[in-house]
Amino acid sequence: MLDKKTIREFMSELASNSPAPGGGSVSAVAASLSASLVSMVCNLTIGKKSYEALSEEEKLQVDNSLKVCDVVKDEFLDLMNEDTEVFLELMKAFKMPKESDEEKKARSAKIQLGYKGSLEVPLKTAKKTFSLYDYILAVAKYGNKNAVSDAGVAALMAQSGLESAILNVKINVTSIKDEEYVKNVKTEIEHLVNDGRARRDEILAIVESKL
Repeated sequence: MLDKKTIREFMSELASNSPAPGGGSVSAVAASLSASLVSMVCNLTIGKKSYEALSEEEKLQVDNSLKVCDVVKDEFLDLMNEDTEVFLELMKAFKMPKESDEEKKARSAKIQLGYKGSLEVPLKTAKKTFSLYDYILAVAKYGNKNAVSDAGVAALMAQSGLESAILNVKINVTSIKDEEYVKNVKTEIEHLVNDGRARRDEILAIVESKL
């Protein structure tokens, strides 16, 4: 499993001539890094004088950010592994026999399922990454001021992970024949990119104002 490798081992495998892991796995890593940074800022905040000065609602936002991000940082690593797994399944589908009409039909159906699987994992990554913005915003507003730059990096990594995942959605959606499915996916990813950029910029403005 990719998450069991050292950073150097992962980078070596990423740099090799193997197509997996690739951009989809990298997008999940970026999201995991974002969530980990949120957890770090929370851990540097809770218990400090500035934290005690927060309202109960503000403290709750910081506490909840830590609770959620401590979990999702690992869920993103699961998605990193899953992205490689679904790609390999797609590759298996292409190797299926195609001599008879029945074989061709079965192979085509399996390939379509493979493309959808290869699309749905990065789409899930993108949607889960977008959900990080609530927690990044909380630490940008209420986190330890000495770590506010880390909140900014978390926002940048989140949008990088989100848009990287969506590129992997786009490259797979072009091969899917279900027109209604394709239309819905394209609408969803357009909103994710645009809304994500707006959230990122909102957070970066807060961060810059505190630097």
